[in-house]
Amino acid sequence: MEILIILFIISFVSAIIPLFLFISSFYNGIQSSKTYYSKLPLPPGPHPYPIIGNILKLFGTNNPLEAITHLSKTYGPIMTLKLASITTIVISSPQIAKEALHKNDALFSGRKLPVITTWSQSLEDFSKTSLVWMPASAAKWRILRRACATKIFSPQQLDSTQCIRKRKVQDLLNYVHECCIKGEAFDIGEAIFTTIINSMSNTLLSMDLAHYNYFDNNKFHEFKEIMIGLTKETGRPSVSDFLPFLRLLDPQGTRSSTKINFEKMLEFLNSVIEERMHSSSDESRMNFNECNDVLDSFLDLIKQESSELNLNDVIYLFVDLFMAGIDTTSSTLEWAMAELLHNPEKMFKVRAELHQALGKNGKIEESNISKLPYLNAIVKETLRLHPPAPFLIPHKAIDYVELGGFTVPKNAQILVNVWSMGRDSSIWANPNSFEPERFLDSDIDFKGKNFEYIPFGVGRRICPGLPFASRSIHFILASLLYHFHWKLADEMKPQDMDMNYTFGFTLHKTQPLRVLPQSLVVS
Repeated sequence: MEILIILFIISFVSAIIPLFLFISSFYNGIQSSKTYYSKLPLPPGPHPYPIIGNILKLFGTNNPLEAITHLSKTYGPIMTLKLASITTIVISSPQIAKEALHKNDALFSGRKLPVITTWSQSLEDFSKTSLVWMPASAAKWRILRRACATKIFSPQQLDSTQCIRKRKVQDLLNYVHECCIKGEAFDIGEAIFTTIINSMSNTLLSMDLAHYNYFDNNKFHEFKEIMIGLTKETGRPSVSDFLPFLRLLDPQGTRSSTKINFEKMLEFLNSVIEERMHSSSDESRMNFNECNDVLDSFLDLIKQESSELNLNDVIYLFVDLFMAGIDTTSSTLEWAMAELLHNPEKMFKVRAELHQALGKNGKIEESNISKLPYLNAIVKETLRLHPPAPFLIPHKAIDYVELGGFTVPKNAQILVNVWSMGRDSSIWANPNSFEPERFLDSDIDFKGKNFEYIPFGVGRRICPGLPFASRSIHFILASLLYHFHWKLADEMKPQDMDMNYTFGFTLHKTQPLRVLPQSLVVS
């Protein structure tokens, strides 16, 4: 359906091309003069059409990600695409990625604001204070990064909140156990999504915000739907990002739902914080939750005379954490389970490792994870094949930069194709096969030191929640595999699984993974 919409838009644009030819020529002339000024050419790329540029080569296909990867094989590891009004530089090699994100980290630390940030005043305000979209040179960006590092994601803070993650994973196991007893299949991606929401919401706010059964509580259902709506609408490409004159038309019909869901999210967080600030009894909260609460620590920080943060900063930070952390973490876990069910011999091997390490009635702790090399290798292999954000979050050049012998223009959008690098046969043997064994005798990790493998980014824009995501992914996966046998629902065979994905900010399985748990090992 979206392809038909885009083709209609392209037809409309083609009808008014003569009106824009002069503007286009003038724009290209400016670009040429800037290229001349830099004395280096732009990276090579396919010839763009007037107005629409190379949009047809991407969004005229069923798979833009594979289309870009195919073009990179023709034009090289650094390539220029004209996506209508946006000059886009695509990087698809570790060497160029290192030069861009390590050597020139500061110059490539900008962000290209998406069209969604113009859809309401609240979204505009959010983009100016968001850790994701704010310039990395801003003083408040550094303050928020430091606050995240010290008050949420430091090893000490994560140790203090692991009791929350254990409690929420136990809720997941209880739900799976119920399905096991009833012989019911369920959507494991959705169940994991609920678990991650509650792990995050209890860490930040000391409350559950989702439930495994919709009919149990309408409030839980509503928040979960808000999260699903926001991640879906903000994650897919918008044609209005490339053709600004279409922004008022909203051809994909996402403006209204995104605005409504975002304002509901803000309203909810405002009410929680207001209630907390007016609470007269801290003792009741302390009795409710023995673990640290991030909201309390941030409210204490705001009260300090020297504080440079305000309540809006905290609210928008929490929105960032919910939107960026939940969908990417849950999709990675769903892909891990899908790959293991698709490769039963790998499932058998990791379960054998778990039971050998923990025994028959052992308890999984986050501290056990480092002693499970094959489980760790499975997570690494999943992130190689299915990186949470296939192009990372797009960077922007804040000035002219020389890269790989070419000029990257100021304000160009930078896409780092980590999906392509993860499937590059010059880097990985049998790149399209799920082979965790490749990581067993390897020092490669995903913390930003190995540029052939940067699923969480690198440099100053590396994902601040990486430590939380890593602990959650390993702990939840180990718990599911240790406590249950797994098989596909509806008598599906592994070789018949649909392993296709839907293109967006996060790559989701086209078909949700329905599973049937069996034979509870321990209670």
